[in-house]
Amino acid sequence: MYGHGHTPRTPEAERSRRWFMNKALLAGGVAAVATMTGCSSGSSDTASSASSSGAPGGGPSGMPSGGPGGGGGGGMGPGAEQVKYADVVGVTTDGKVVEDLYTIHSTDVSTDALVKAAQAFLDGLSATERKSCVFDIDADEWTAWSNVDGYDRKGVRMGDMTTKKQNLGYALLGEALSADGLTQTRGIMKLNAFLGDSNGGNQKTLTEGHYFFTFMGTPSTTKPWGFQYEGHHVAINYFVLGDQVVMTPTFMGSEPTTGTYKGEKITLFKPETTAGLAMIRSLTAAQLKKAVSSQSNGNEDMKAGAGQDNLKLAYEGLQCSGLTSAQKQKLLDLAGVYIGYMSEGHAAVKLAEVEKHLDDTYFYWMGETEDDSAFYYRIHSPVVLIEYDAQAPLFYKGDTSTASASASASASSNGGGPPGGGMGMGGGTPSQEHIHTIIRTPNGGDYGVDLLKLHLENDH
Repeated sequence: MYGHGHTPRTPEAERSRRWFMNKALLAGGVAAVATMTGCSSGSSDTASSASSSGAPGGGPSGMPSGGPGGGGGGGMGPGAEQVKYADVVGVTTDGKVVEDLYTIHSTDVSTDALVKAAQAFLDGLSATERKSCVFDIDADEWTAWSNVDGYDRKGVRMGDMTTKKQNLGYALLGEALSADGLTQTRGIMKLNAFLGDSNGGNQKTLTEGHYFFTFMGTPSTTKPWGFQYEGHHVAINYFVLGDQVVMTPTFMGSEPTTGTYKGEKITLFKPETTAGLAMIRSLTAAQLKKAVSSQSNGNEDMKAGAGQDNLKLAYEGLQCSGLTSAQKQKLLDLAGVYIGYMSEGHAAVKLAEVEKHLDDTYFYWMGETEDDSAFYYRIHSPVVLIEYDAQAPLFYKGDTSTASASASASASSNGGGPPGGGMGMGGGTPSQEHIHTIIRTPNGGDYGVDLLKLHLENDH
């Protein structure tokens, strides 16, 4: 309806591209292909750095190890773009931080159960496991996350732990997240294994177990601490100070977004999709002219992914000060989907903060607005940045029982091959079968950076 659709390559061009990528894959591995195909829109150093740090290359089957990382729109992970923790200023519109947005105060939402769950998990680990996953509160490990499956991670790996220890880990996530947040996280993990199974299995990174815990500081009801839960298509950064919680940046994605795993039918990102469509469809023709970009949504439009902790991103789209009360509620409902993945009480605190800055919030959209359209949207204010990005399937071949209509159309345009263009290295048509999302707290809010600075200045 609005914007422009993605124009697929001709079959001849696609076959030529796939032949060239095959040659490059054999010669230089997945990192070379990621750079060639535009999976890394930063510098080639990003891919090479991740590769040299130990990220495994893809096998002959063209498996994911090296798909888009989201840093600057893509890449193998933060790599050379990683910002050291001490240098984090956060996402800004022009490099200048908006001051006095965050304060140390009581939220009246207890973190006692969260602290107990974190301590119970740590107490259940062996001395070696604990040593591998505990870092200082201001460690650079905070900013070293990636959503790529083959990224070389630190910490304790869920798949290497006993069932008892895993359950303690899930109990911690259950305290940190809402019921929807835990279901979403577990669903992403399960569809990661589903993706691995659909590609023949035998890849450690494409399993339920290839997810890692790291801890910064020591769980406490008074002193700052936090944890990171990270793996393919999940990166949760969770900072705690007293009863204040910051759960950003949090990346969540999946390929595919639908599948049946061990008898469980899993469908992800429907709330993000339907609430986004409800918001864009509520706008008037005049508002749409401001909100919708003339640029079509591309294969990877995310700006604030891994390695982009000091991103400069100007406001774009429709300023929300002129919205009707009903439209403002739809925008809050949309933001609430993402914020609502953290535990309920803390989510309410964050949503109130977002509502306070609603008039300074911008809504931006690229792509069409049909139920099965692949599109990109962004919510951006001084205190929140949310991105939703429907991308071309890279590795999931799909079938008629799980693929969306847009993915099926993509397969048709590729001569009946998989939506991602056969090789599974991108270049196909974006669809709702591969979605990346992220939520950040601009102006120094991510990782609780500003709160930690205030704490150190005032209490030490």
